[in-house]
Amino acid sequence: MNEYQRNKTGRKIARSVIVLVIAFICAIPLYYVVISSFKTTTDMAQHPLSLPTTWVFANYAEAFASGGIFRAFLNTLIVTVLGVTLQVFIGSLAAYGMILRKNVFTIVVGMILMITFTIPAQATLLPLYKLEGALGLVNTLTGLVFMYLGGSVFCYFLIIGYMRQLPVELFEAARIDGAGPFRIYWSICIPLIRPILTTVIVFQTLATWNDFLTPSVFISSEEKRTVVLQVYNAVTAFSTNWPLFMAIAVVALIPVVIFFLFCQRWIVSGLVAGAVKG
Repeated sequence: MNEYQRNKTGRKIARSVIVLVIAFICAIPLYYVVISSFKTTTDMAQHPLSLPTTWVFANYAEAFASGGIFRAFLNTLIVTVLGVTLQVFIGSLAAYGMILRKNVFTIVVGMILMITFTIPAQATLLPLYKLEGALGLVNTLTGLVFMYLGGSVFCYFLIIGYMRQLPVELFEAARIDGAGPFRIYWSICIPLIRPILTTVIVFQTLATWNDFLTPSVFISSEEKRTVVLQVYNAVTAFSTNWPLFMAIAVVALIPVVIFFLFCQRWIVSGLVAGAVKG
């Protein structure tokens, strides 16, 4: 082994050690939440990072006892599926329109979208609340879905970067063969941009499922709570059953972790595919 190979091997080992250390540090909070969900309040306070002295499964039984967690899961599932589907459809359709018709109008619209993308979401909550209140959509899952449509701008920016790599000749050939704009979008464009669509779906699903700010502002009734609000509701003003809180948090994390582990290979592949021409 020459000096170059030794240096290369040394750098790989150093990178691996650094990544393992970072992963270990990031795993500590997750480890703490999981083991605390099997403890009593006393055991959790006296031995915060050790394994439970006695494994307590009653916390999970209590978390499911009222049925509120099931209702929260259903609400979150409805909002996430509808919200992400509409976000991806609107974002991809907008990107397709920008690529198909390049003129002054589309350039101006693109600039407006760029400006709106820089506005913090917190700055728009008050006017949006007034707007949804006037339409009777406050404290409804429908209103929550409409709120998440703002994520279409993020989808648009990711998808249009990928669409710019597509050969325009395909669209022109389909147009010559008599295909209309929507037929070209659905039959030609969508299959070609499937990698970036998968990446966008993963990003937006995780963001929508884990969002706390929007539901906390627009949802007030217990029947309409999402999973994150259900976890937050476990914290009371004067006393909190922290092991129960940890159990509810673990239950809320399980679907997200499974979804991320299943889809993580498409995240990087979709972004890289959109960054490399050809």
